[in-house]
Formats: sequence, C-alpha cells, structure tokens
Amino acid sequence: MLEEFKQFVLGGNMVDMAVGIVIGAAFGTIVGSLVEDILLPPIGLLLGGVDFSSIFTVLKEGSTAAPYASLEAAKTAGAITINWGNFLNTLISFIIIAAAIFVVIKLLNKVRSAQEETPEASVALLGEIRDLLKHQAGGAIGLQAGEQVNSLTNDPTDKPRD
Repeated sequence: MLEEFKQFVLGGNMVDMAVGIVIGAAFGTIVGSLVEDILLPPIGLLLGGVDFSSIFTVLKEGSTAAPYASLEAAKTAGAITINWGNFLNTLISFIIIAAAIFVVIKLLNKVRSAQEETPEASVALLGEIRDLLKHQAGGAIGLQAGEQVNSLTNDPTDKPRD
C-alpha cells in the first residue's frame, strides 16, 4: 500500500496537477492585479472617481455611528456590511480567468483534433512509397528480358546501362 501511494504521489499525474495548481495560483494573482490595478481605476474614473473597493452598504452600524468614510472604517467600528465593490472585483477577476481558460482549452482541443485527423509523417511516407512501387510495377508488366523502365517517363525502351 505504501508503494502504491508513493507511485501516486511521484507519478506524472500528481506532479502535473501540482504544477498546474502553482501556475493557477500565480495566474490568479496576476489577474487580480490586472483587475484591481489596471481595469477598475479607469472604469471608476469614468463613473466619477468611484473606488470599487470602497462600495459597500451598511446593514447594521458598529460602535460608532454611520456614515463610514471607507470599508476599513466600517469594519474597524464593527459594522455589518455588504461589500458590493469587493464582489465586483471578484466577479471581473472570475470572468477574465474563465475567458483565459476557455481560450486555452479551445486551442488544446483544436491541436488535439488536428493531430487525430492527420496521419503521422511516417505513415504518410509509407503510403507514398507504396503508391510509387505500384506505379512502377504497373509500367514494368510486359517488358522484354533486359529492358528497364525509365522511372521518370515510364518508358520501357530504355536499355540497361553497362
């Protein structure tokens, strides 16, 4: 049982999965930065200088009375909030990650289907050799002894060279 576990952990699938998780985590960090640092500031500027991370609704005030200047201030006061801006950031991040994964999977499926449709180079080469041999054998029928077929013209009048 220990040997099976060792094969599972060190096997190709487990290592591939671990690499995928690490790359996925790094990709998530990049997308999060893209959303928060690149996409949302211009959108917020277009909407009148809105900082999405500070959009929230107070459900119940905390130890100090509302309004709160920021989400941080509301949390510090112990207020119960719905954080619309954080949800919007997460939603945009999800859409970008989903779109990126969709494109990658679509490309992988295209490559796989192209590999399945075309025969491998060696199989194609063997088919060409077979066709050439059939062609040469067909032209060689009915030759007299000592005659050769010119492989370019299929002309049986060529005599063997001395």
